[in-house]
Amino acid sequence: MSDSKKVIVYSTTWCGFCKMAKQYFDSKKIAYTEVNIEEDEAAARQIVEETGQMGVPVIRIGKEVIVGFDRPKIDAALAA
Repeated sequence: MSDSKKVIVYSTTWCGFCKMAKQYFDSKKIAYTEVNIEEDEAAARQIVEETGQMGVPVIRIGKEVIVGFDRPKIDAALAA
């Protein structure tokens, strides 16, 4: 996976779908960076400004941003 396909998961400690997304990446042996938006207010603001959404997880794969644990969109972004 090239650097342009870097995966970032914006999450919280209490979010079940965040845990599912991270487990999914782990099961596929895909490295990701986790950003806890409870602790990183600047990242939380940036994600809300970028997506217009308050929900988590927000997953960035390369330039694509996916709101929620949407496995088909994640797979498509990884394959692109």
